[in-house]
Amino acid sequence: MPLFTEGAAAPASRPLSCAELQARLLLQRLPEIGSVRLRKLVDAFGGAASALAASASAWRALGIPAASSEARRSSEAIAGASAAMRWLERSGQSLLMWDQPGYPALLAEIPDPPALVFVAGNAAVLEHPQLAIVGSRRASRPGLDTAAAFSRSLSRIGFTITSGLALGVDGAAHKAALEAGGVTVGVLGTGLEKLYPQRHRQLAADMSAQGSAVISELPLDAGPTAANFPRRNRIISGLSLGVLVVEASIASGSLITARLAAEQGREVFAIPGSIHHPGAKGCHQLIRDGAQLVESIEHILEALRGWQHVPPDADPQTGAPAAPGHPLVDLLVACPHTSEGLAGACGQSLSEVLATLTQLEIDGRVTCEAGRWFARSG
Repeated sequence: MPLFTEGAAAPASRPLSCAELQARLLLQRLPEIGSVRLRKLVDAFGGAASALAASASAWRALGIPAASSEARRSSEAIAGASAAMRWLERSGQSLLMWDQPGYPALLAEIPDPPALVFVAGNAAVLEHPQLAIVGSRRASRPGLDTAAAFSRSLSRIGFTITSGLALGVDGAAHKAALEAGGVTVGVLGTGLEKLYPQRHRQLAADMSAQGSAVISELPLDAGPTAANFPRRNRIISGLSLGVLVVEASIASGSLITARLAAEQGREVFAIPGSIHHPGAKGCHQLIRDGAQLVESIEHILEALRGWQHVPPDADPQTGAPAAPGHPLVDLLVACPHTSEGLAGACGQSLSEVLATLTQLEIDGRVTCEAGRWFARSG
């Protein structure tokens, strides 16, 4: 059974036993236990199994609500954890954990990273350079066409397209990425077995089957709850180098994603529209607040190139090295690395390294396989 997937480097840790894994899954299901409290319990007691065996007074001393402590022995919580263990035994289904190998390095940098992430599909794509495309659930036909066009173009040059699998712009972006032969990641605001909206069940299945992924931090059977959708937006932006808002009203949840992206140090892009169209008002507000106005993918690529390390002898117009060598390529010629490993080796931030790797991949100089980067021959 895949207790965790391989990929990015993680802090040194021992592989989890089945009992410890099941204990973590049980903790996740308890009322008022989010990612912060789950990690707090594991750290305080040296493991989830030890935390479940600890006294109620020990839990109170950590500030854990009484309802959480009382529910840990409920038949419902135990049955749910057992069902999740059975789910993980199936091919193409896995679990990423904050302290285990395979956890997306860029996501780990956000203030409140999810402790557990269920994945249906290819978990390795979460380590690829990602660009989020979000927007209105009730987007206009031109808005849907724009989202699809940007998704296709960005997919073809190597970006993984990340969104929320909602109706409207999200769905158009996911579908276009698949049609272009690219990769896309859907972040749910429900459990993977309670997918919402149901109209995207086939789309989610196609994503999982075609080398992409659908993910959620929520228990598998968690249904749609209003509060969970804004919270999942921090994962959409946290996985991505930047967020492109295609069409959004002032009240759109896409503006929450954009705000979180800015707080996380990600780029925020917005496509302008007619001053008479309500769906353009959110994008116009973002542009007034400092988002980059985007009319073509070149505007996105130029912004992301600005994060790259430019050698002293680089072309001043393109940023391309004048000499045949490149520091990251040189490191990869020596041996393959994860994105996080490259950041540590070259002293750059993870965002800078991922942006540079994106351009190097577009140029055909590097490739990513199973979360590790390789220099391409020639």
